Amino acid sequence: MKTLAILALFVGLAQAATLDECGEHKRRGRLAEAKTCWLALSQSRDAALQAESFWALGDYKTANDKFRAAVALKAKDAAVRVRWGRMFFERGQRKDAAALYEEALELEKDFPPALIGLAYLASSGFESKAVEMAEKALEKDPKLYEAREMLARFALEEYNEKGAIEQADKALAISPEALNALIVRATVEWLNDKPGTEWIAKLDKVNPNYGEGYAMAAHMFIINRRYEEGIALYRKALAMNPDLFPAKIELGVNLMRLGEEVEARQLLEESFHANWGTAQVKNTLTLMDSYKNFVTFKKGMLILRVHKKEADLLRPYFEAELERASNVFEKKYQIKLTKPVQLEVYPDHEDFAVRTMGLPGLGALGVTFGNIVAMDSPSGRKPGTFHWASTLWHELSHVYALAVTKHRVPRWYTEGLAVHEETAVNKEWGDRLDPSTIRAIKDGKLLPVATLDRGFVRPSYPAQVTVSYFQAGKICDYINEKWGWQKLVDMLKDFATGKGTVEVLESHLAMKTEAFDKDFLAWLDKQVGAQVKGFDAWRKNIAVANELVKAKKWDEAIKTAEPIVRAYPDYVDPGSAYEILAEASEKTGNKTKAITILQAWAKVGGRQPETLKKLAALLEEAGRKREAAETLERINYIYPVQDDEYHRRQGELWLDLGETDRAIREFTAVVGSKPVDVAGSYYNLAKAQRAAGQNDQARDNVILALEAAPSFRPAQKLLLELSK
Repeated sequence: MKTLAILALFVGLAQAATLDECGEHKRRGRLAEAKTCWLALSQSRDAALQAESFWALGDYKTANDKFRAAVALKAKDAAVRVRWGRMFFERGQRKDAAALYEEALELEKDFPPALIGLAYLASSGFESKAVEMAEKALEKDPKLYEAREMLARFALEEYNEKGAIEQADKALAISPEALNALIVRATVEWLNDKPGTEWIAKLDKVNPNYGEGYAMAAHMFIINRRYEEGIALYRKALAMNPDLFPAKIELGVNLMRLGEEVEARQLLEESFHANWGTAQVKNTLTLMDSYKNFVTFKKGMLILRVHKKEADLLRPYFEAELERASNVFEKKYQIKLTKPVQLEVYPDHEDFAVRTMGLPGLGALGVTFGNIVAMDSPSGRKPGTFHWASTLWHELSHVYALAVTKHRVPRWYTEGLAVHEETAVNKEWGDRLDPSTIRAIKDGKLLPVATLDRGFVRPSYPAQVTVSYFQAGKICDYINEKWGWQKLVDMLKDFATGKGTVEVLESHLAMKTEAFDKDFLAWLDKQVGAQVKGFDAWRKNIAVANELVKAKKWDEAIKTAEPIVRAYPDYVDPGSAYEILAEASEKTGNKTKAITILQAWAKVGGRQPETLKKLAALLEEAGRKREAAETLERINYIYPVQDDEYHRRQGELWLDLGETDRAIREFTAVVGSKPVDVAGSYYNLAKAQRAAGQNDQARDNVILALEAAPSFRPAQKLLLELSK
């Protein structure tokens, strides 16, 4: 009887409850009342209402079934498809959400809720389409304040505070209770270290438990790389609503980014067990599980985390470069870090992708979270496509730039400094002028410095992030050349006060940003203008040169390739004119010219390991051992994977040249690369150590050689010599 009475009560409540009433309870922060309302509405006979109820109650499997039933019953209803899509979007099922929005638009052209759904989808990937969809929804329904709120959020993501305020105010003019507009207004103040009291007071009158708003504000701090403040806002969101799982997941992910792995795992596991096992949660937990396969090395304030399978090989190179970069940056940025710096190196690019997911404007190779740097391992990339040392210097410069500014620095500036540092340490490092950037320059697509941040956050064309990295780096090169390094540091320190690009640049350079843009473009034209102008001819003639190589018409290939190299010297990717010219020169018997061409290729930034090995072989054949060794050493910074032959040959060259430290390093790398010839590898290492006067270490390694091959005569002889 009791069960029947409860059922009758819910049926009665269901008849009284409406979707609007339940939604209004939630909007007003009456969470308990909202839950009761949804429970009642779940007893409705309307499948769409049931779907909404079970979705709100967190029963996604039942909600999904009910939405499917509702769509079957309401074949022409666009709205129910949009709502189903919104549920999928909330759960990270982007493809399913997109399909439902498109179905809704087929049923009702330019249906504003579907356009809003597509805008949310695009915004999650920081696509420019997000703005387009929101504006299109407004054209259809000018009173749709949610679209204004979205535009305000997008503007704030693009560091356009003026635009964010303008759009938020327009939303509030439509509805003074537009919650996200109020949060945007408060967030603008918080980002500028102001209290935001006026806007929070207005928000609290409408909804004193609006955790979703604080989560949105947290997101803004995270994409500004102000992680600790973002984490504090996620905590506040959860204090208001402990069941706000999207905030709980983001809190867990960002705690992991800062190395707080115990609490991060707890939050993510709680979410998983609460039926929030989204792809982000599963992938992050899987990544954390994989940490048992990593080893950690500590040296003073520096921490290196490397996968066990390549730790012996990579550790000497990464540890040395991490220490070298830290020492340089401490002096250049005039700051001594108070927290350890941790570098994580991932051999599986997908693990690295999970580590960095959900952030805008990231290069695909490395990312910095305060004092933690994560990056791909060389083994996680195709040989020649990745210069790990250049990436390490790039990312570590962020650690220092963020520390100097207390994380208050425009993205373009810190990225520009990082790109500048890549070639400051070595002119051969860093990325070169690529075809996509040439096209952008030719088409006048470089952004004004005042709005350059937008190129990193919400690109308007496919290559704009790459182009923006190039432009930001060149701007810093230009300032360094004209005003000196100290000017760049002084500007960096001024950003710490909360000033923006325009104010800092105009104050320190004593010129308007418009004048700066004009002068910079003139300088850039002197730097790359010839290559930009020669690009079309290069593109046409490189194909001709390749055909001549295939036909083995070597003299004609040389005649065609020489002007191509001059027209576009920065192009050093596979199939470059340098390689065509070198091959043709070698085939016609001019190995000296082949060497000269390949050395020029390497100095411009050529990175193909096999081509570098070929150059080293030619140099060694010509008796130029030191140049051969230095050429092979370039590979250490590009692709020092388990290739014991190149490490062995490099070690032999350095030993012949009397460079015992370098020889020991390379023979140690051979041992760490799991060589086939174990005995020979330990013997070579022992031989180098003996030459360096390290007799105890040499004895230990020659014994290891004999353990692998007891009858190995050279090792027996060396052991006798070491025992005297």
